[in-house]
Amino acid sequence: QLQLVESGGGLVQPGGSLRLSCAASGVTFDYRAIGWFRQAPGKEREGVSCISRSGGRTNYADSVQGRFTMSRDNAKNTVWLQMNSLKAEDTAVYICAAARANLRDSANCDASAMDYWGKGTLVTVSS
Repeated sequence: QLQLVESGGGLVQPGGSLRLSCAASGVTFDYRAIGWFRQAPGKEREGVSCISRSGGRTNYADSVQGRFTMSRDNAKNTVWLQMNSLKAEDTAVYICAAARANLRDSANCDASAMDYWGKGTLVTVSS
């Protein structure tokens, strides 16, 4: 079992920054890729970013490429999402999820392959 708890959301002005955290409890964290997803009101959930189990590989959605950076510390069972140059369209509930445990160091976080999900943290970008 793995439990994921997100934090760090809040209200920020356009152009501002936020750092989200995803803290995991349980075993096998370091065998799992971790992904960030987001869901805006009235829209479908979308993948934002993914980091491999070692942290050596990352993938980002085109909409956040160059503005968001994902990192992890397996010793702390924590993943972070640094979000810069935030835009109104980044407003959403951000949810972290853990992929199935395996030995591959892949940054593939298809939603159908995620085993565990957090409850999310709300990010609102508004002036």
